[in-house]
Amino acid sequence: MTNIPNNILVVDDDSNLLEVIRMRLESADYRVVTALREEDAMVAVKGHVFDLSIIDMQLAKQDGISLMKDIHKIAPDIPVIILTAFGSIDSAVKAIKSGAYSYLTKPFDPRELLCQIERALESRRLASEIKKLKGLLEEKYDFTNIIAKSKKMQDILSQVSLIAKTDSTVYINGESGTGKELIARAIHVGSERKDRPFIAINCAAIPETLLESELFGYEKGAFTGAVRSANGLFAEADNGTILLDEIGNMSLSIQAKMLRVLQERQFYPVGSSRPVKIDVRIIAATNKDLEKEVEEGRFREDLFYRIHVIPIKLPPLRERKEDIPPLAEFFLNNFGRKMSKKVKGFTPMAMQKLMLHDWPGNIRELENTVEFAMAMTQQNIITEDLILQKKGLFPDAVKSLKEAKDSFEKSYIKNLLELTKGNVSRAAEMAGKYRADFYNLLKKHELTPEEFKKLS
Repeated sequence: MTNIPNNILVVDDDSNLLEVIRMRLESADYRVVTALREEDAMVAVKGHVFDLSIIDMQLAKQDGISLMKDIHKIAPDIPVIILTAFGSIDSAVKAIKSGAYSYLTKPFDPRELLCQIERALESRRLASEIKKLKGLLEEKYDFTNIIAKSKKMQDILSQVSLIAKTDSTVYINGESGTGKELIARAIHVGSERKDRPFIAINCAAIPETLLESELFGYEKGAFTGAVRSANGLFAEADNGTILLDEIGNMSLSIQAKMLRVLQERQFYPVGSSRPVKIDVRIIAATNKDLEKEVEEGRFREDLFYRIHVIPIKLPPLRERKEDIPPLAEFFLNNFGRKMSKKVKGFTPMAMQKLMLHDWPGNIRELENTVEFAMAMTQQNIITEDLILQKKGLFPDAVKSLKEAKDSFEKSYIKNLLELTKGNVSRAAEMAGKYRADFYNLLKKHELTPEEFKKLS
């Protein structure tokens, strides 16, 4: 692919120096536009796309910092290198604080100028890629793939945007149904491997006797029924990404082979003595506590540290309840299209019921709940009687009535405080109680609003 030369704007009221810089930069294969006057520089910025600008601190009508600020109003992403007189440290510091990428003191070494330009352009390229990736992720999760309105999930997606461009192994841990595969796919889509295969395998769903051949392939005659050679999933994922979901369910014998893959980037198909080299990014995911599995001898410690390079901990849905309404609406619209039903939303009590549930099955359980409600409704809105209809009304039937009522009451109040982030007035209003009565309930159950404010 042909490299497109970068466009550089140089502004200086010294025509001799301007010509010297232009010749130096053009000999280094940069496209150069020069400007002796500030107004000429602004005309150039309005009419061209520049990758970088070099501006002298002392110009005819204004200083270089003022011109830089004017340029940034039109093109805020352009890195600027300020040229200052020898010994003008104060001016240089002021330039950096005002948004300049760097500065050079005159007279300067042309090699240092080229070095600074290369660093500035590389920094701009990386910033542009991160911005592009963030935009890509926003497009993916905004009511389409990854719905993340809560701060916890926003933080995770910010982390994903930073690690996607690397080739480091990623370890995703979270309860079943929290979206581990979705995050893995987002990492792949945001990487340089996005045009190559993404292969996902659930290690818990394949019998141990078949998992090795599924992962690494096999040679003809390697076992009964192997009538021809076959590639495994690692070979299919070459130059792409492989997700090893529920890696905690791998047997110790296959864990040993997996360790070799991570260390040497090669494997042996079943029945073969010839190693196969691969270039694959590995993402491992599990709902187990692998550190505990290591302590109890069910998971290799050396493999754990090999996969535990960049850890991502996905929060359960009960810890990101701000995401429940947009997720429920997304599933509602999705199933509405599939079932050819026009349902406009949830009643307030139906949504409150969704918000107060603990969701042990996380997003997958919420999706199933909305699907059930959509299938059963005969109205244009989902009512509370269709939400969690299959749940037992008396899950604590072994308790006395008073114990059951107290247990429900405490759980109900805790959920309200989580939902309102410790705002007692809002919680009391939602419960239909006076503030004083609500405070009495808090005292009864030894709850304080402050502990819920800390969670927000």
